[in-house]
Amino acid sequence: MLSIAGIVLALVLPQDPPLPAAEPKAPTAYDPLAVAEGDATSLTLSFRDERRDRTIPVRVYLPAATTPAPVIVWSHGLGGSRDNSPYLGTHWSKRGYVCVFLQHPGSDEAVWRDAPLRERMGALRAAASMANLRLRCEDVGKALDQIALWHADDQHELHGRLDLERVGMCGHSFGAQTTQCVGGQSAPLVGARFRDDRIDAALPMSPAPPARADVRKAFGDVRIPWLLMTGTHDGSPIDDRDPATRREVYPALPTTIDRYELVLHEAEHSAFADVPLRGETKARKATHHRSILALSTAFWDCHLRGDAAARAWLHGDDPRRVLDAEDLWQRSAGKRPQ
Repeated sequence: MLSIAGIVLALVLPQDPPLPAAEPKAPTAYDPLAVAEGDATSLTLSFRDERRDRTIPVRVYLPAATTPAPVIVWSHGLGGSRDNSPYLGTHWSKRGYVCVFLQHPGSDEAVWRDAPLRERMGALRAAASMANLRLRCEDVGKALDQIALWHADDQHELHGRLDLERVGMCGHSFGAQTTQCVGGQSAPLVGARFRDDRIDAALPMSPAPPARADVRKAFGDVRIPWLLMTGTHDGSPIDDRDPATRREVYPALPTTIDRYELVLHEAEHSAFADVPLRGETKARKATHHRSILALSTAFWDCHLRGDAAARAWLHGDDPRRVLDAEDLWQRSAGKRPQ
């Protein structure tokens, strides 16, 4: 969450028209909410980046099968930790993914936890900096380097467990900005280009365009599928970013990629997280997490596994069956140059 990134652009980009109403069809056999029985397992790990004098805590959620599995990397929001949003790691791992939940020093829970109550908001605003965004993006690249080493180490618990040819990236809020940068967005004020070509699909929750940049140019070089998730009341607790700002990303993405947008009705910023934020007033809906899990899982199955049934589900009528009537769902299949 960057306070300087919350300025609403003067140019209001046109939105894609809503999908036309279609005749109801029978649901497909594919079910993104079905999971394997049993408890999810996880590992508490960390790794050291000596060059940056930085230790990165990690929680890894593991599927039951021990054969190599696709990887999903998660980046928490401002003031969060590797232990946030376990509902995501639990579900995705039960769907057969290794989920690597990072914790970013400098913009994690340590920013506010030991600060006096009256100083916490100021500490969070100070941590929402370009310097910390740069560190977060570097954390992602270093994490992919590290899990490759663990995968190759026959003495490590993750030996042989990772399919590093199939990697997804996801994050919420500040983690969404991290996801956007490593997923192909340009961010001029960060001072570097952080796209990581090892990432095959990106899912920013509560996205936002970068400040002081042409929004079309910022997203014009994205090359992989993106799924955006936000809410009709998805504002920001620390700056002036509003739901309209978050909606500027989808129409700015290239038409050459598969792109998707979910807007949850009445959802506030914390709808994608575990608990409400101070000051939020809308009642949390149990259906929100169900919708997030269903659409995210189908997205990963389609774009990391190449699952034809998942693609048919995602591009057909079935998503409406897991959404509330007022939720907005739109998609656009990539149009390859002739």
